[in-house]
Amino acid sequence: QVQLVESGGGLVQAGGSLRLSCAASGNINSIYTIGWHRQAPGKQRELVAIIARTGDTNYAESVKGRFTISRDNAKNTVYLQMNSLDPKDTAVYYCKATLVDGQILTYWGRGTQVTVSS
Repeated sequence: QVQLVESGGGLVQAGGSLRLSCAASGNINSIYTIGWHRQAPGKQRELVAIIARTGDTNYAESVKGRFTISRDNAKNTVYLQMNSLDPKDTAVYYCKATLVDGQILTYWGRGTQVTVSS
């Protein structure tokens, strides 16, 4: 069992920056990957960025060079630094963790709204 709580969303102007946080608790030692997905109104949820236990990262092509995912193991927290924001980035951002503990399990946070104005 893992609980995920996102924070840091808000309203920013195009070209601005924002940092999202995802605090994990529970069986954190079983987390294999953790990262961010987003869902804009009327669209499917999509991968934004993930980081694996190994430290390897993966980004959506649309955010490469603008977003950076990182983690603070001491605080059990994952961050998403978002720079050069575009109105297309407007969405609810969800933290997602994949656990490997005899089986593969997926947990989601409740989401945080990011709105980029033009």
